[in-house]
Amino acid sequence: MIYCEKCLGIVCCDLYAKVTIKMRKYDFIIIGGGPAGAVFAKNLDEKYTSCMIYTETQKPCGGLLSEDAQKYFADRNIDLPKEISADSRISCVDTIDIHQNLLRKYRRYYLNVDRLKFDEWLRRFVPEKTEKIRGKATKISKTDGGVEVTVVSGGEEITVAGKYLIGADGGDSTVRKSIFPDKKIRRYVSIQQLFKLNSAVPNYACIFDEKSTECCAWIIKKGDYMLFGGAFAAKNCRESFERLKERVENYGIHLGEPITTEACMLARPKNTGQIFLGEGNVFLAGEAAGFVSPSSFEGISRAMYSAEALAKAFNTKNPLKYYKKYTAYLRFVIFLKLLKCPFMYSPFLRKAVMKSGITAVEE
Repeated sequence: MIYCEKCLGIVCCDLYAKVTIKMRKYDFIIIGGGPAGAVFAKNLDEKYTSCMIYTETQKPCGGLLSEDAQKYFADRNIDLPKEISADSRISCVDTIDIHQNLLRKYRRYYLNVDRLKFDEWLRRFVPEKTEKIRGKATKISKTDGGVEVTVVSGGEEITVAGKYLIGADGGDSTVRKSIFPDKKIRRYVSIQQLFKLNSAVPNYACIFDEKSTECCAWIIKKGDYMLFGGAFAAKNCRESFERLKERVENYGIHLGEPITTEACMLARPKNTGQIFLGEGNVFLAGEAAGFVSPSSFEGISRAMYSAEALAKAFNTKNPLKYYKKYTAYLRFVIFLKLLKCPFMYSPFLRKAVMKSGITAVEE
């Protein structure tokens, strides 16, 4: 498996087996092909060369586009295709506190999409000249001239080099851990299972149960199926997940046998100081940088806005300075979400809010 100029790609080519393998070089190496990576590549100035390294695995994400995400597309006159839709629009969230036996409905507006199809659709906007490599980055190193990344793709190792490296690779960012190991961020394990719809469940429910997790869980209908997932501390995360499933069953929500199980690390900034944009010639966008709501874990809109801001910043002489400037509002919004967290995640304050009925939808 070599890179052959005559084959214009990384190919298995016996005819040119003796050709010396040359390292591919770009201006930008983008790791991650989700909302952050795709939007950055789409908005990058056409004068640059780039490659995108990504996987096509399903992420344990509810696949809900928040009002902010919907506004992102509306402001840019981008219509969402029907093919990515998973169900009808969601207009409210059932908030369930299992331990305190409380239930309230709150008005929220989401578009319900198939997350895998959504990511695939976003990548259609990536310019054709951006080389796309399906694979996993296994080694990242800084060099005198920039960065080098080793990728495992199709069972083979490929090495690419670039002047800049963009980490758009989510909450368990390989780029952040490799290049900036001291820039810690609070993380949880997200576990999600798919079930056949076999009982009446809300279109979208947010579930709290301090006996299982200090975070939250969710149920989301997807046509004839439903997703059940949650965020858990890493230690004994699977046991906590199974415990929560039992408590949900006892609450009257019947899940049945899971069809699929997915898991990944989820970033959740503890303070705005854990939001880190990058340094030198390595930058972070989206959840890798910490742009995710600490209250709702919503990260799609923030991934797109931050990635677009980063691409725009490279049109200036000081990208990091202007990246900070262009994302100041995002960091402020996350600060406000941090102030909201105690009212959601403190059992005492949550009970007071839910009992009061403030902003709740009357049934």
